[in-house]
Formats: sequence, C-alpha cells, structure tokens
Amino acid sequence: MADAASQVLLGSGLTILSQPLMYVKVLIQVGYEPLAPTVGRNIFGRQVCQLPGLFCYAQHIASIDGKRGLFTGLTPRLCSGVLGTVVHGKVLQESGSGNVQKEVSSSFDRVIKETTREMMARSAATLITHPFHVITLRSMVQFIGRESKYCGLCDSIATIYREEGILGFFAGLIPRLLGDIISLWLCNSLAYLVNTYALDSGVSTMNEMKSYSQAVTGFFASMLTYPFVLVSNLMAVNNCGLAGGCPPYAPIYSSWIDCWCMLQKEGNMSRGNSLFFRKVPFGKTYCCDLRMLI
Repeated sequence: MADAASQVLLGSGLTILSQPLMYVKVLIQVGYEPLAPTVGRNIFGRQVCQLPGLFCYAQHIASIDGKRGLFTGLTPRLCSGVLGTVVHGKVLQESGSGNVQKEVSSSFDRVIKETTREMMARSAATLITHPFHVITLRSMVQFIGRESKYCGLCDSIATIYREEGILGFFAGLIPRLLGDIISLWLCNSLAYLVNTYALDSGVSTMNEMKSYSQAVTGFFASMLTYPFVLVSNLMAVNNCGLAGGCPPYAPIYSSWIDCWCMLQKEGNMSRGNSLFFRKVPFGKTYCCDLRMLI
C-alpha cells in the first residue's frame, strides 16, 4: 500500500512539472503554429529556417492566458495518472508478476512472460484512463479557437456523452494501444538481445549496464512508435466541434488509418516529436493562428 501511494505521489508530481511541456507538444502535434519561423542554427551550426521551440511557444501561451494557462488540462491528466497507476498495479498483482522470478525457465521465456503481464497491465490502464486522456487533449486544443467547451471535468464528460455517446470517450484508442504494445515488445526484446549477446556477464557493473541498455532501447522503441502517439492524439480531437479539429483548420479523417496515410503523404509523421531545433520542412506550410485568418 505504501509503495502504491509513493508511486501515485511521484507520478502526480512529475505530471504537474511536465504539464507545460505536454501542452506545447499537443498544440504542435495538431499543427498549430502561431509564431513565424525564424532564421537560426541547427545542432551542427548550419543556418536553417526554424519554427519556434518549447520556450518561445510557452511564452506565447503565457502571454495570452498567463502562466496559469500553461497548466490547462492538468486535472483530467492527474486523474488519468492516478487511476492508471492503481489499475496497472492491481493487474500486475492479480496476474502474479512476483512469481515470474521463481519459475524455472529459460531467460527468454521469462522475458516473454514478464512482457505479456506488463502488456496486460498497461493495456488495462490505458483502456480505463483513455476518457480522461481525451478530455485532456480537447481542453488543450480549444486554445486554438479560444473556445471554452471543455473546461470542467464533469461538464466535459457530459458534453462528450451528449454529442458523441460512449464511443466519444475512446476516440484514438486503437492506435494508442497498438503503439504501447509494439513499443513494449520492441523495448524488452531489444534489451534482452543486448544484455544476452552484447554485454559481458563478467563485468562487475553488469546490473548498471543492463539498466542503461533498458533505458536506451526504451528510447529507440518510443521513437519508432511515435507515429502511433501522433495519430492517436489527432483522432482524439478530430471532428469534435473544436476549431482545431475541424475544417478548414484540420481535415476530417474517416479512420485512424486514413489519418496515418495522410500524415505520411505530407511528411508529417514526426510532427511534435522534437520541441527544439524545429526545422521547417521544405515545401510544407503550417496553419497559422485562426485569428490571423479573419
């Protein structure tokens, strides 16, 4: 019980600290670019035309809504984090994850069993918390059109149910689940291969090396599956009655596969993946602030 409480508190603290970063990331993901590109230098010192980074973007939001505005969508995100931590822990406990280490089997079999249990726990947590995730995204995206449709948690729940029914709470769920599952299996499989065949078991710092390899493989896995995150977030706000998710600002996608294909065709599969050194793609244009179009 104490461990669960500490995990919830730690997770909540990290969620609060990272809220401005996620806010900026979500707005970039939907293609909102209110600030004009500037001439700057990339990490190699070459002069390029760059889109504003995290801090300039955050300053723009704060100049309109104040510093408090950077924490828009925090309440449903906190609810999602707390509920997800509890559900994840309960599923792991019920599936008997503690017995995996006691089972006599090959190392690869343990990896499969541990990954399967973790997949079940993550999937259950994602399924239960996705409605809060949808509310979080929509409360952020309404900054684009200056709406106030998704302000309170209860009002947001009532609005989604009234306009879209139960399915509205699970918009973008499939690509999010697929991304989580693929990322998990890639991470654990790569870590197993590196720890088994690339690291010398005789090294005194073997445990530290394995933890580092797990972190590195997790980073690469998340990079490879980022398009699923992007598509999921776009589908969660698409055609929901907000200016940022409807024409003429954004197209209406018939399915998440349609969204994937369109992003791939435009060369925007990694949009929002980087918050710094954001180079303007050649031949690409971004939607500006809606108020500039009036």
